[in-house]
Amino acid sequence: MNPLPTVGLLFNYDWDALGARRQAAHWRFDEAGFDLFSFPSNARLIGFDLRRFAAAQARRARRRGWVGVTSQHEQFGALAAALTAEALGLPGTRPEAILAAQHKLYARRVLQQVAPEANLRYQPLDVAYGDDIPDGLPLPAFVKPVKAAFSVLARAVRNRAELQAHTRFGRRELWVIRHLVEPFERVVRERLPEAGSAHAMLLEELMPPGLPQYNLDGWVFDGRAHALGVVDAIMYPGTQAFMRWEHPSRAPAALQAQALDVARRFLAAIGFTHGLFNMEFFHDPASGRLTVIEFNPRLASQFSDLYLRVQGVDPHAMALALATGQDPATLPRVAPVAGAAASLVYRSFPGDAPPAMPSRWQLARLQREFPDALCFSFPRSAGQRARDDKWLGSWRHGILQLDGRDEADLRERALRASALLGWRAPYADQWVAPPVAPAWTFPVSGVSR
Repeated sequence: MNPLPTVGLLFNYDWDALGARRQAAHWRFDEAGFDLFSFPSNARLIGFDLRRFAAAQARRARRRGWVGVTSQHEQFGALAAALTAEALGLPGTRPEAILAAQHKLYARRVLQQVAPEANLRYQPLDVAYGDDIPDGLPLPAFVKPVKAAFSVLARAVRNRAELQAHTRFGRRELWVIRHLVEPFERVVRERLPEAGSAHAMLLEELMPPGLPQYNLDGWVFDGRAHALGVVDAIMYPGTQAFMRWEHPSRAPAALQAQALDVARRFLAAIGFTHGLFNMEFFHDPASGRLTVIEFNPRLASQFSDLYLRVQGVDPHAMALALATGQDPATLPRVAPVAGAAASLVYRSFPGDAPPAMPSRWQLARLQREFPDALCFSFPRSAGQRARDDKWLGSWRHGILQLDGRDEADLRERALRASALLGWRAPYADQWVAPPVAPAWTFPVSGVSR
């Protein structure tokens, strides 16, 4: 009996761990990396260097006979996998393409060259953290880090005072920010120096509140980009926080085709010739304008389950195919189990009382009544909640993946499941705004997931 082929999985946890579990009958996995959100795992951030990490994985891969390496982790994994695949001569995304997509300012410059009609007005914020903000900036604006993930530190600011307050951090906060960015910065300096430093922030044009927001997911094989599908993003009213994601999309076919055309131009310009991608964008139905929020050079892992339920396609299987040089289009499909699926995000905002986490009894009942449900709870300490309120404007305390026969059935099931868990259902007519509304009242980039 031949052993299963071995694939390296880097920074593989949460959604990606679930995706790998679905493929365990076909592959042997060799994992490396650490969880940025759990202690003591995240203590490895001290002294972490992406180049050394990738070199170590390449040595490990040679010893253990990896046939591929992949990661859907935004902060470190996608770039680490690209560097490792390059060192081994395995199929993978070019490191320069990963850098170009993840460096938000450089990505804006490229988009301006190849698809200016889909770009937002932007400019670098040439101010070090904590320094005085100069007069004359185009405010209000949306401010975001040049390199970040999970929507951290991305928000709308109405005036100079708000921008000044947003860029002042304590010593501990600065340590975390710099250690999250510096591994990326070292690789940028070597491989894409024209991008400039990632230890910076940029200002972007504010979009009108309430515009529909979407995610185009797809893959590139042999240099040609293909669409997997579109997922709709629904925000908590008046906030930058995701309320839920839904598939299939309400976006018209013509809009989805327009999004793929923009994606193809951008990906070709940065040399992205192999791999999965995700493009977030706004659409203004009145003007027809499509504007790119950002590109993510990897799978949006939280959506993988939605595509599997509705389309019978497993994006994590597609990632493994790409990592081993196979065309994902040749993978077999399974019968869809639902007509609609959603990833429901339960949040608390400043002024909210911390919600109770579901008991074992509640979770057991949830599984009995909703066998298709995937439920995750995220208890947070008072200090963690305060940090999330500052960095994100809210804190996520739960996620529920659920499906239904159609959109109406999905909503009805979501309301019942939410009541069982004791959480406010993530639908606008079921949600009461917090007593003190956050100052940022515009849609936001970044899949906080």
